[in-house]
Amino acid sequence: MSTVAIYVEGGGEGAGARAALRRGFNAFLEDQKRAAESRGWRWKLACVGSRNDAFRAFQHATQRATADVVVLMVDAEGQAGRGSLAHLRQRDGWNVDFADEETVHLMVEVMEAWIVADDDALAAYYGQGFHRSSLPRATDLESVPKRDIERKLKAATRNTTKGEYHKIRHASQLLAQISPRRVRERCERCGRLMDYLTLTLV
Repeated sequence: MSTVAIYVEGGGEGAGARAALRRGFNAFLEDQKRAAESRGWRWKLACVGSRNDAFRAFQHATQRATADVVVLMVDAEGQAGRGSLAHLRQRDGWNVDFADEETVHLMVEVMEAWIVADDDALAAYYGQGFHRSSLPRATDLESVPKRDIERKLKAATRNTTKGEYHKIRHASQLLAQISPRRVRERCERCGRLMDYLTLTLV
C-alpha cells in the first residue's frame, strides 16, 4: 500500500495535545485525506512537537524512504519570499539538500494566519465578546508579520467566554471548523500544499 506521510510542527510535548492537533489538521485536510484513502493510499499525519523535531522526522522518513510521499509542514517564523528550502537553510541552518522544494511547505508566517483567514468560523466558535474588527484585514495574510497575527487574534478573543486564544486549547478545534477555501484565498502557500497533495494522489 502506498503511503503519504506528513510531519507537522506543533502540539507541544504532551501526547494528548499532539493527538488533538493531529485531528484538527486531518479535519482541515479532509478532502486530501479522502482522496488518498479512495485511491488505496495510507494517510499518516503526525504532529511531532518542535520545528526541529518535525524536521528530523521528515529527514528520517525521506532518507529511509518509509513512505512514498513525505511532506514537511513548519511555520516560516518570518517572511519567506525565497523558496522554502532556501528559507530554511538561511533561517534554521538546516541541511535540506536531500529534500525537494515541492515536499517542504511553510505556514507563513505562522499557523494562526490560517486560523484568522476565516473570521466567520472564529465568530461562531468564540461567540459573545468576539471582536471581529480586531483581526487583520489584509487580503494576503502571508504578508502580515507573525507578531501582528498573534496580537490581533488575542485582541479579538480576549473578552469571549472561551477566553483569549490559546494554541493548545483552541487551535485543534478551530482547524476543524475553518473553511479550507477561505484559507487558501488568503494564504497562497496553503493552497500550494493542498494542490500538491491533490495532484500527487491523482
